[in-house]
Amino acid sequence: MHSITRHAWLLGVLLVAAILLIVVGPLLVVRSAHDQAERAAQRVIHTSEVKATVQALMYDLRNRESATLAYAVGHDTAAIRERLEESRREIPLNLAKVKHLTRDNPEQQVRVGQLEALINQRGQITADILARPPGQAGVYQVEWLLDRNPLRVIGKQIADTEEALLAQRTAQAAALERRSDTVTWAAAVAQLLLLAGIALLLRWQLASRRSAEAAAARSSARAQAVLQTVREPVVLLDEQLRVAMHNPAFAEVFEVGDDAVGRDIAEIGGDTWATAEIRQRLGDVLARGRELWDHEVASGGRVLLVNARRMELPDGDGSVALVTANDVSAQKAAEQRVRELNRQLQGKVDQVTDVNRELEAFSYSVSHDLRAPLRHIGGFADKLGRHLGDRNDEKSLHYINVITTSARRMSRLIDDLLVYSRLGRSAMRLQPVDMQSVVDETRALLDANNANDHPGHRIEWRIQPLPILVGDENMLRQVWLNLLSNAVKYSARSEPSVVEVGYRRLDEGDYEFTVADNGVGFDMAYAGKLFGVFQRLHGVSEFEGTGIGLASVRRVLARHGGAIRAESAPGEGARFIFTLPAPGDSNPLDPTP
Repeated sequence: MHSITRHAWLLGVLLVAAILLIVVGPLLVVRSAHDQAERAAQRVIHTSEVKATVQALMYDLRNRESATLAYAVGHDTAAIRERLEESRREIPLNLAKVKHLTRDNPEQQVRVGQLEALINQRGQITADILARPPGQAGVYQVEWLLDRNPLRVIGKQIADTEEALLAQRTAQAAALERRSDTVTWAAAVAQLLLLAGIALLLRWQLASRRSAEAAAARSSARAQAVLQTVREPVVLLDEQLRVAMHNPAFAEVFEVGDDAVGRDIAEIGGDTWATAEIRQRLGDVLARGRELWDHEVASGGRVLLVNARRMELPDGDGSVALVTANDVSAQKAAEQRVRELNRQLQGKVDQVTDVNRELEAFSYSVSHDLRAPLRHIGGFADKLGRHLGDRNDEKSLHYINVITTSARRMSRLIDDLLVYSRLGRSAMRLQPVDMQSVVDETRALLDANNANDHPGHRIEWRIQPLPILVGDENMLRQVWLNLLSNAVKYSARSEPSVVEVGYRRLDEGDYEFTVADNGVGFDMAYAGKLFGVFQRLHGVSEFEGTGIGLASVRRVLARHGGAIRAESAPGEGARFIFTLPAPGDSNPLDPTP
């Protein structure tokens, strides 16, 4: 017996070794060859993508320069403007894509850097031409654009390099594919030989059947020992639904002893097993082989979760139903409580939603209904001034000016209120937003306004590189416009005005932005009023405004899952810090801060 067991063990070891050698080994080799072929194919695709992107970039450059030349000779049409706008949008994207795709090739990176320098140089010339009226470009600027040889040379060098790489990588991919096919066939032949060897060993395996049966008997004994130690109530039922075996946990829960064996299950546990439904289901498990999953049985103030399946006895003497019964009364009570709390919470949410909807409707309606009276007030005040003509004295002019100014201020309040209302109602359109571009555009607008309203006043901008993140571009543009315009407005009495924009990535992955100025500042004791609607810390006579801008900022950030706070002191400027959450696990468009 021991000799047979030892030989069986040796046979198993040899069989496992043969499987590892002939099945697993070739499988790993085939998989490695397949992975190499797949990586080679990916490199081919990568090279093709670089080539296509370079061609698209060159097309955009030609499109921009041809449209600029048309503008330079006096053609200023909507089509030319559209081509210029398309080129302005596409050139940075394609250039960034080329830089990203060639990051593993230093030589190509050098050429891309040269190409980028030329693009920027020629882009500045294009901007100078477009800054002038149509047909007023300088001769040297036009001649510079007509000389496209540098762009063509560098673009062709990049494309030719990628063409050479494409041919090389295509050949590598073909060679690896052939190698993979060869290894696959070799593995198939080896596996057939293994199957033949297994067939020869089956005769010896049949001879060891008695030893296996003895081992099975021992395994059955071990399984019974495990059954006795399981803390989940388990019972075996024969075809007449009589108890064939149970474990101590079943005896403890249903308060029975060894005399339970042979008794009908309906006689145990009160009326738990006596109902027609549960008996029918257990009968179906035995007669039809159906399985019973998580069937709830309520009895005596408790809830049992019953599972059952048919099991063939190892000695071939019929079949039994293996039944488990878990007491889940506490879980059911907790689930009911959770459902009740969720129902109450949903009710509260619905109430708050209704209130917000009513407030939005009220704000929108009032704002629109106030427009007509304001137009009348402003219009008739103006007519009154013209009607009085030379009869106007200083006091009358003052009164009319107060009426007109107040009407305009009320109109601005209504406009800001409508913007605030729309920020809460409109659906968010999430897309990648280049915060650097948004800030630059806002800065250009504020510089233009400052040149018109305060000639000679200088604004010093200190703006760090900003990331690209996912959000609603129009809403985030409103955030930057309000914060930067506030910084410019409240630092107007400083010469120069200094506005700083900063950015950093927090440990938890969120984005943190900072807008600081060297303006009049405010007392932190009143910071709680900053983000409320119509709340102002400075009088209208000191600084104009409606008191809605920062409330709009907070609403936009709240809708994006962010927050804002302020730090300041009187006469020491103000600092606004706001955060925006990172979308998902990572943002592939986000540069390393």
